[in-house]
Amino acid sequence: MKIFAVGMNYLQHTEELDGKAYKPEKPVIFTKADSALLKDHKPFFIPDWSCQVDYETELVVRICRLGKSIPERFAHRYYDAVTVGIDFTARDLQREAREKGLPWELCKGFDGSAVIGDWVDVEKFRDIQALHFHLDINGKTVQEGCSSDMIYRVDELIAYISQYFTLKTGDLLYTGTPVGVGPVHIDDHLEGWIEERKVLEFNCK
Repeated sequence: MKIFAVGMNYLQHTEELDGKAYKPEKPVIFTKADSALLKDHKPFFIPDWSCQVDYETELVVRICRLGKSIPERFAHRYYDAVTVGIDFTARDLQREAREKGLPWELCKGFDGSAVIGDWVDVEKFRDIQALHFHLDINGKTVQEGCSSDMIYRVDELIAYISQYFTLKTGDLLYTGTPVGVGPVHIDDHLEGWIEERKVLEFNCK
């Protein structure tokens, strides 16, 4: 399985990272290794080689069929479930990589950096592009967003990515994070929500 992720897909987050809001000319796509996947509410172990690991709360969709060069109008047929995930980012390594124009694999794709919650069938929701989601840490809401604010919608992302990669059943797409990212610490308790459904819960160690 492949883990795709989208960078800078919310205007306010682009301002948070770069000091100004802007729309990327094309979706910013990167991948994570399969060993990055962390599920079943298992704990996240903060790596000792980074001095700042940030949470990035995102909606994640699950690919449900084989597809290549998918037209946008048919993209909705290629995913069947959604959840909340965390794209953990070693921010110090990312800053260095961006400054030097280097790849993001080390800061984005390390073990345990792709956390996913429990899946919810997309048919449970009226519109996947109108979902509110949020993250609580130690009982306090620290980040929230709505999929209606995405720069590139889910169907656009699937159409774009499938030009370059064959999508397969079980592949995952992290759709980008809204404004409000921040660091995690040992003993933090994280809970992720879609609307009123708690779909994600785990501890940091």
